Amino acid sequence: MDQTLVRMEGIEKHFAGVHALKGCRFDLRAGEVHALVGENGAGKSTMMKVLTGVYRKDEGSIVYKDREVQITDTRAAQKLGIGMIHQELNLAQDLTVAQNIFIGKEPRKKLRFLLDDKEMNKQTAILLKQMKLDIDPTTPVSELTVAKQQLVEIIKAISYDSQVLIMDEPTAALSDSEIDELFRMIAQLKEKGVGIVYISHRMAELKRITDRITVMRDGAYIDTVATKDISIDRIIAMMVGRDIYQPTRPDRQTSEQMEKVLEVRGLTRKNVLHDISFSLGKGEILGVAGLVGAGRTETARAIFGADPIDAGEIYVHGRKVRVTGPHQAVKNGIGYLSEDRKHYGCLLDMDVKTNVALAALGRFRSFLGFMNDKRLARVSDQIVEDLRVKTPGINQKLKFLSGGNQQKIIIGKWLTRDCDILIFDEPTRGIDIGAKNEIYKLLENLAAEGKSIIMISSELPEILRLSHRILVMCEGRITGELMNDHHASQERIMTYATDRFS
Repeated sequence: MDQTLVRMEGIEKHFAGVHALKGCRFDLRAGEVHALVGENGAGKSTMMKVLTGVYRKDEGSIVYKDREVQITDTRAAQKLGIGMIHQELNLAQDLTVAQNIFIGKEPRKKLRFLLDDKEMNKQTAILLKQMKLDIDPTTPVSELTVAKQQLVEIIKAISYDSQVLIMDEPTAALSDSEIDELFRMIAQLKEKGVGIVYISHRMAELKRITDRITVMRDGAYIDTVATKDISIDRIIAMMVGRDIYQPTRPDRQTSEQMEKVLEVRGLTRKNVLHDISFSLGKGEILGVAGLVGAGRTETARAIFGADPIDAGEIYVHGRKVRVTGPHQAVKNGIGYLSEDRKHYGCLLDMDVKTNVALAALGRFRSFLGFMNDKRLARVSDQIVEDLRVKTPGINQKLKFLSGGNQQKIIIGKWLTRDCDILIFDEPTRGIDIGAKNEIYKLLENLAAEGKSIIMISSELPEILRLSHRILVMCEGRITGELMNDHHASQERIMTYATDRFS
């Protein structure tokens, strides 16, 4: 199918002194998956928000099915058949699958003020069957996995007869098997002639799922290429426009050579964690691998005191500590960077300097309780400089920074507190390749300075690149421990992650 569904030409967009889009272009054909890639801040999201009516373009043209259109708001885009599935899902958790899909356009009975739930469930069942999904229309969305919720979002978009579907980081929170299910559904949509814009930082996925790739950088269009004709390295070079830092496997030290800063003994929580025991050395990066649901995040939250435990002991610098809440963990020098940084790691509507101070507010108060703004500004400026945060200044609201720069500020928050033990849960999830490599370098520098790091990651190349030692979890248990030497491999980690040695 060579019909061009969308053609965007010469798109310009300005925000309060920022030239966000500079004469950009993009086109999408029927029945293709067209990747839109670039670093955070490259203009990808802004470009798609123009297409979906969230923003109005300042200049340029949008042609939809050979007709120039003015997309003034999201409803106008929806009527044309342009839908978007955001990285943060927009489903009402307390409503059923059918209610979410038909929200705002519910079938009604003869008395128009009465909703026809039976007809709504029937139509939903037809849509689900068409896409070969085994989901009950009456199931509350809160009972579905993230992967199933993602598929419901797609069905919701299809229910508007969308011919253009934009997917923003659709696999960020999915396991390999769930990704396979999503890709099966994408293949079905392609066969129906739906054009899909695919935004992802996962380079391997581009080769697997896309037909063409458009690269953006610094708000400008760079190039569009056929996926089969280009290498991943070339894509990355086009994205970043510079050489990127490539970490190598770290120098090995045995656990016995390292001073133990953290020991966890017999950590147990009924039906969640089973006898978790390990140690962490000074200056060590301890990688924690495993499939979704293996208990990695639950272990981190238990150590940090965010979740209760039934049994177990925690020792910091050889001293037994009682951690019943995050405040006690922080007092004992433990910092935690949640995988969900926007909900648990920062205050998006507050400025950079406030977020830097969050974990150590007491250090910036005078004896009368007033904030010492000069000291706070000095420390914040230093964090921004040391971590190479891209921001107009420390008074900029965090929500206006890219994901990678938000992550750096959260790390800076714990450095301001001077925590010796840092737990990083999916530290590079949802950030671009350039920012990802800056985070890698930052983690290595922190370890070299004597900080001790537990790094949870679903990306096995990341685990192998950065970790001195690797723990593998499966179903709430530690099923393997590997020194990161020539014996460590993705295959060996996956064997432990699926507990095939047992």
